[in-house]
Amino acid sequence: MTKEQFILAIETSCDETAVAIIKNGTEIVSNVVASQIESHKRFGGVVPEIASRHHVEQVTIVLEEALNEAKMSMEEIDAVAVTEGPGLVGALLIGVNAAKAIAFAHNKPLVGVHHIAGHIYANRLLKEMKFPLLSLVVSGGHTELVLMEEHGKFKVIGETRDDAAGEAYDKVARTLNLPYPGGPHIDRLAHEGEPTYKLPRAWIEGTYDFSFSGLKSAVINTIHNAAQKGEEINPQNMAASFQESVVEVLVTKTKQAAKEYDVQQVLLAGGVAANKGLRSALEQAFEEIPEVELIIPPLSLCTDNAAMIGAVGSVMFENGKRSGMDLNANPGLDLEQ
Repeated sequence: MTKEQFILAIETSCDETAVAIIKNGTEIVSNVVASQIESHKRFGGVVPEIASRHHVEQVTIVLEEALNEAKMSMEEIDAVAVTEGPGLVGALLIGVNAAKAIAFAHNKPLVGVHHIAGHIYANRLLKEMKFPLLSLVVSGGHTELVLMEEHGKFKVIGETRDDAAGEAYDKVARTLNLPYPGGPHIDRLAHEGEPTYKLPRAWIEGTYDFSFSGLKSAVINTIHNAAQKGEEINPQNMAASFQESVVEVLVTKTKQAAKEYDVQQVLLAGGVAANKGLRSALEQAFEEIPEVELIIPPLSLCTDNAAMIGAVGSVMFENGKRSGMDLNANPGLDLEQ
């Protein structure tokens, strides 16, 4: 790459309005995120209609802030990248239409990006990727093991058959009367407790697939049964037991797949990558396989942000991928295509 390349990226797939500017695919020039957690807290989850309205209010403000922080104008931008899916259709539409308007007004190429590819590429903002690599993607809507043999090519070798890990965290947190989002609260409580409750682990032998529905149900049933008998549940111990079950399955399968596919790197990706229990368990597990480099992004790059979308957008732009002005939100976008 001779000339410096600047990508302006927009992410609005759920409840964060984010705009970033990425230099040469690996360097964050600016990364602005407007979170909506406070607005959704009282509902115990993301309300799509409210999320969309917030995106409409925030997107131009966040865009201006990202350009100001970078001390750049649109003339210096090479392309506009945007999350086209998966996500909440109304939320995605705001970002896609904002990106199309900006690209059209300033005559810039447009690149539609897959949200999960973004989470994986957040790691490239720390270290250059070495292939083949394996990524463990754990978020509110996704739990997947993704194999990559080269830039921009994704092969899902394992995925959840029911609830995603983050979804199970939120539902268990709600049953324990913890505030939304539940993941960080369970993680915090787990460190204060001991895994004293016997909870199931779904191994789904012979595959790298995951299942957390049975575990979630077991936790909810244990809590409800105790309430009916007038017994106390220790929330710290329940959180620790639940987290141990989730983390053990995630780490064991990731380690097995890393060995089987003889990968050079393992990347952690997605919102649940912020979980301290998961981070430390992976670090311990991969100390035993020194030939595999484990990369864990900082907390700011685990949750939804636009820097990660810019990192993917940069690779796609270099590879000649372009989206037309007919680009639409695609809530069911397939990672492998």
